[in-house]
Amino acid sequence: MAPAKRPLNVVKPRDERKWSHRRLTDQIGPGLRVLFVGINPGVRSAVTGHHFAGPSNRFWKLLAESQLVPEPLTFEEDVRLGEFGFGITNLVARPSPGIDDLKPVEYISGWKVVDEKIRAYRPQVVALVGVTLYRAIRPLIEIDEGSPTSKPLKNSRPIPLGLQPALIHGARVFVLPNPSGRNANFSYAEMLAAFKALRRLLERPGTSA
Repeated sequence: MAPAKRPLNVVKPRDERKWSHRRLTDQIGPGLRVLFVGINPGVRSAVTGHHFAGPSNRFWKLLAESQLVPEPLTFEEDVRLGEFGFGITNLVARPSPGIDDLKPVEYISGWKVVDEKIRAYRPQVVALVGVTLYRAIRPLIEIDEGSPTSKPLKNSRPIPLGLQPALIHGARVFVLPNPSGRNANFSYAEMLAAFKALRRLLERPGTSA
């Protein structure tokens, strides 16, 4: 029996020349309630041209089950996020098989770009998708006057999910768990609880700062 053929649209991480040059399009528009910020695109996202497209990534499932959106969406429908007042971007535009491939300078230069997007679009909430992401950029966040001073976090100090004390150009900062299937630090129930907490924050009067 002949071995099954690999689908033509499947690109393996080692086929770097086929995906490393690709960049995702931000899904950001006016009337932004939440700007979701990921670390950087994975290989499948780069290949498909859509955010959180990894086969084990649970972002879109969590978005629907937390009732942040009224109907299930797939990664191919990321352009529809604007219908619900949501936007999505990445700290680092360069795709990679994992975050270990990223360099510290990419976090710094990437944050400058994201900071300008927040300044321009003025979301109510900046939802950082991943504790690692918040740990990396927290020292870079410019805290609004009157808020607690930002200090680098030691790697041993746990970062709680949810609302943080920082403000970025008036936007609240909310930390979500990385929904990747590789994330063994949180159960699906814990991830869902965090997404539901974001929904409850949006339901509060005066969420916009």
